[in-house]
Amino acid sequence: MNVSEISAATELRESVMAVARQMRRHRPDNGLTLSQMQLLGEISRAGVTTPAELGARLQVRTQSLTDSLNELEGRGLIARRADEADRRRQLVEMTAEGLAMVASDRAERDAWLRDTMRDTLTTLEFDLLMLVAPILRKLASADSAR
Repeated sequence: MNVSEISAATELRESVMAVARQMRRHRPDNGLTLSQMQLLGEISRAGVTTPAELGARLQVRTQSLTDSLNELEGRGLIARRADEADRRRQLVEMTAEGLAMVASDRAERDAWLRDTMRDTLTTLEFDLLMLVAPILRKLASADSAR
């Protein structure tokens, strides 16, 4: 990797992280920690899943999720049940309340981003950003594809 590639990687990392920080600042206050919201979001993307699968997707030990899963279940945001095929396995899924909370959280951040793009970017910058969005998604999924 040459110096310009390193500089480009640094610039991209810093830019993406700055946007991510702004996105976190524009989350509704729902009383959950960022980790709990990340877990809830992962469950919503996964559909019905297991704690072990969630741990693998989030790159944490399954045992580390126990308190958060208990909190989310206690708030009625997720439901847990035994797997009919293997009664030793536990399945985790969203409840209607959990889906509504995730939808509200995403809508608020989307609104901030939409308004900020509209108020800040030129038409050309907006179009370029929309061309780059799938490339950023490709980078984000590259590690999981290895």
